[in-house]
Amino acid sequence: MTNNKKALRLGDMTLLTVSAILLLDTVAASASIGVSSLFWWAFLGVTFFIPYGLMNAEMGTTYPEDGGIYAWVRDAFGGRWASRITWSYWVNNLLWVPSVFILFASIFNQLFGLALGLGAQMAMGIALLWGAVAVNVLSLNIGKWIPNIGASIKILVFLVLIAGALSYVAANGTVNEISFAALVPSWGDGLVYLSTIIYGMLGFELMCATPGAIHNPTRNIPRAVLLSGAIIITMYAFGTFAVLAAIPVEDINLVEGLVDTLYLFFGGSEPGKVFAFTIGVGVLFTFFSNAVTWAIGCNKSASEAAAEGELPNFLAIEHKTHGTPLGAALAMGVFGSLVILLYGALAGSNEELFWNLFACSAVMFLLPYAGMVLSFARMRLVDPHRERPYRMPVSNGVAVVLAAYCAVCIGISAVFLIYTPGKGFNWPVTIGVILVMSLGEITIRSSEQRLVHEIEDGKRR
Repeated sequence: MTNNKKALRLGDMTLLTVSAILLLDTVAASASIGVSSLFWWAFLGVTFFIPYGLMNAEMGTTYPEDGGIYAWVRDAFGGRWASRITWSYWVNNLLWVPSVFILFASIFNQLFGLALGLGAQMAMGIALLWGAVAVNVLSLNIGKWIPNIGASIKILVFLVLIAGALSYVAANGTVNEISFAALVPSWGDGLVYLSTIIYGMLGFELMCATPGAIHNPTRNIPRAVLLSGAIIITMYAFGTFAVLAAIPVEDINLVEGLVDTLYLFFGGSEPGKVFAFTIGVGVLFTFFSNAVTWAIGCNKSASEAAAEGELPNFLAIEHKTHGTPLGAALAMGVFGSLVILLYGALAGSNEELFWNLFACSAVMFLLPYAGMVLSFARMRLVDPHRERPYRMPVSNGVAVVLAAYCAVCIGISAVFLIYTPGKGFNWPVTIGVILVMSLGEITIRSSEQRLVHEIEDGKRR
């Protein structure tokens, strides 16, 4: 029995999507590209973000199946490819969530003026990870409030950043030259961070992972995509401007840049310091809500794949009362804890730890989206007569071209997370990705063989 029936309305879906896609840590990373990042937010917002969002709206309303992205790729390319996509999607969560909680611990240090060592920060990260597991196991009627509150705080933080930037610029001007010439993109080292912008635009499919929980999905999925998309791209562009207005590009810290900016804007007086501190505490909560939001979608997809025999059986275990993915959530807690310990042993500083976790998880994260947009194109071609409650307003030919363009953008982003022109490959991240994908292939083949044996045993009986 499940308590998740029709738990998600338009407001919930919009806030869930904002909570998933609008990442505060992405602001400092995108600002690190330089002023040209403002061009990339605008250009990719029009050419990538809008088409990709509308593809999700069409797939979510036309193929409303539990598991979302897993079900779409399965229908388009078969179970094995769907399993590969889901493995990458789920394992990304195991790597990314620890990186978020390491960022949490670093900012906690900064806000409270502490000097916690790496060991204490890892302990904090593990405790937060298991908190996210606990929320994921709750009924969606309860668990949805963490993303909802987190999204509301994120919007508030971005509005505060933007207001602070406008006030700072009026009094001091911008520390980085923001001109037409500066907006022209550079093809230098900034490419390694350019992937962060594509990364920061993905996640619309999460609202479609449990379509049975959506109130009036035919109407609300497209509306939630458009509404949340407008909020996200506006907040990202102006939030990046806020950081660039106040901090020289060369001084932007990927881990602590956001809090540095808040204190620069508001820390000139005691009331201002208290205000910046309060906003900083809100930022910490949004990191927790990020992890919860992605756990809800990723663990559901893994659970569905396991239920169909494509991934290990234990991932298919559901909570008897809430119908939530208990097995996948517990596995996330166990393996995520091991990831924190492993990377903690290898990293030399909190920023190195964060970046290695982020880069490896980001590569794993990007790969399923290439499969998702290509599934959209294939289903337009092989299933053209199916009723589409929402149809992206382009012909099949244009739809295929747009899907191919989005897939290329995603592929290029993945490459530049492991390879930097002039510097070569980041071998620890590259080897990590290869090992994780190889382990996934072994796991998928083993699950398929187990399923075959179970079917054969059933026939013998």
